[in-house]
Amino acid sequence: MDEIATVQADLPPAPGEEGYLSLALANSVVTLPGGHHVDLLGTPEATTHWLTQRDLAPPDAGLREMCAAQLRALREQVRALFSAHAESLPALPAAVAAVNDALTRVPTAPLLRWDDDTGPYRAAPHPTTRVVDHALATLAADAADLLTSDDAERLTSCGSAPCTRFLLRRGRRHWCSTRCGDRARAARAYARRARSDVG
Repeated sequence: MDEIATVQADLPPAPGEEGYLSLALANSVVTLPGGHHVDLLGTPEATTHWLTQRDLAPPDAGLREMCAAQLRALREQVRALFSAHAESLPALPAAVAAVNDALTRVPTAPLLRWDDDTGPYRAAPHPTTRVVDHALATLAADAADLLTSDDAERLTSCGSAPCTRFLLRRGRRHWCSTRCGDRARAARAYARRARSDVG
């Protein structure tokens, strides 16, 4: 089993991912104990698989690296916005601009083109470009919806280092998974024992 499949099997979706695709996008890069990072959008094939699982692309989309890079770039901007919101910090203007750019990428009609020999005509973008632009616009709209919804008050980052995933808090729970919760509790118990041994 490859590393991506292992991570997906070990880490269930973080609370809130079932309702917000943008939360799943933000969590598509995973930091694991020991300094390991797994990027679920790391290759065009992995990106196609991730989009297909969420009905954002057909399995035969034929995404290239440029397409995967666009998704990763949007992910970083969404992560920056989620982090700013969770920490009550000002948003980076570039992150807001990136989300707005993605929101406006999908034309509502075939665009006007001009051929010097045959004259004007209308045409839709390349099918692969259309798939990526649709996915970017859908994910950006979802991020905007989350940040402006009542659920935004529950948006937080996982409280178990080194995890960098985001979640929608339920009650007092600040962990994205049982594994992270267990790791946080174990770290607190170890710290208590260490303090009592010193004292």
